[in-house]
Amino acid sequence: MADDRGCPLKSVGLAFVSGGLLGAVMALLLAPMSGRQTREQLRGYTRRAEENIHKLADNVTRILDQAMDTRHEFIKDKQAILSDAVEDGRVAMLRERERLS
Repeated sequence: MADDRGCPLKSVGLAFVSGGLLGAVMALLLAPMSGRQTREQLRGYTRRAEENIHKLADNVTRILDQAMDTRHEFIKDKQAILSDAVEDGRVAMLRERERLS
């Protein structure tokens, strides 16, 4: 009697390799686009993503500029109010000093 223990392993290995090759051939035959078309499509996706990122960066820059302008206006307004209050306090102090003298 011959030793048949190695035979099932060879069959499983051959089936595995055959299945892999058959799957690869089927994938190539049934692919919706050629490799060139797929690469062009990926380049298009990349370009659109890059354009969207640039648009987003431009929008963020514009919003930050508006926020900075608003902040500057707010500070100028508060500075004017504070300057007026300091001047009013100085005038009131001088009047009070003259009244007490």
